[in-house]
Amino acid sequence: MRKPKLLIFASGSKDGGGSGFQKLCEASQNGVLSAEIVGVVSNHENGGVKAKAAKFNIPFIYSPKGRAAEDYKRIYKETGADFVALSGWLGFVEGLPPEKTFNIHPAFLPSQFGGTGFYGHHIHEAVIDAYKKGELTYTGVTMHFVTDTYDDPNAIFFRRKVEILPDDTAETLFARVNALEHKWQPIITNRIVNGEISWDGKNPESMRGADIEK
Repeated sequence: MRKPKLLIFASGSKDGGGSGFQKLCEASQNGVLSAEIVGVVSNHENGGVKAKAAKFNIPFIYSPKGRAAEDYKRIYKETGADFVALSGWLGFVEGLPPEKTFNIHPAFLPSQFGGTGFYGHHIHEAVIDAYKKGELTYTGVTMHFVTDTYDDPNAIFFRRKVEILPDDTAETLFARVNALEHKWQPIITNRIVNGEISWDGKNPESMRGADIEK
């Protein structure tokens, strides 16, 4: 039986990163993720993602920042992917089918911690500041389909909470959120690519199989 083909976009950094991509690769080997990873895209030509791609024998594609919708469409078509997973991808995605493209975000959405500028350590620093002001007691992990709206609240299909502890820093909070991402991303990705979670890309009421913690 043919496995669904998955393309991953993972920025990483020039000297590391790509841990989410690595977990997806491991999951595709141990049976948690029933999918064929047909490629990984990074905007670092010789960074951590490329090194991890070589380790898992995954085709690597370099795509510099400033890409347009046509670039995304071209890569998607050339790889023959059925689905696209954004895993730590820095940049707004255009031109891909929203019902086939999904993202993981290290915060509880919808909230003020989504949209432009909220990525990496910036998110956790902002969350800690809000916690100290008494504005919230938890953060979380969210997965959503990718539309023309950045971190679209109508396209969320998975969410889990992470309690903020009194002695948390941005670094300790990142570590716990990241661990939860690594746990759930392969599991939920498997549900999407194998049809357990689906959406028509337009109508919020068409969402099926969502697993959203309140």
